[in-house]
Amino acid sequence: MFFSWEALTVDARDPRACARWWAETLGWEVAPDGLEVRPPDGRRPSLFFEPAAEGKTTKNRLHLDLRVQDRAAAVELLEARGATRVDIGQGEAAEWIVMRDPEGNEFCLL
Repeated sequence: MFFSWEALTVDARDPRACARWWAETLGWEVAPDGLEVRPPDGRRPSLFFEPAAEGKTTKNRLHLDLRVQDRAAAVELLEARGATRVDIGQGEAAEWIVMRDPEGNEFCLL
């Protein structure tokens, strides 16, 4: 038996807005239902966003790591789009930057 990874599901208070934000960030496409974000070539996995009545209150136990060529430019662009830098204990010497999307979900810039 084997398993294949289909999607990563993210809870969000406004799943359609969160899907649009991530689609723009990754250069992916929003599916017709407005809740799934897929690579343009249709590969998997995708990101699926589902409604959550409550807001996020603690650190994610799972997050995305994004590789970028220019972290400073990426941070500036993402902050302009509503993301925020966050210190979750990574320390000053960390080789990555931790950020939160507009819903508060952490991700890292490598």
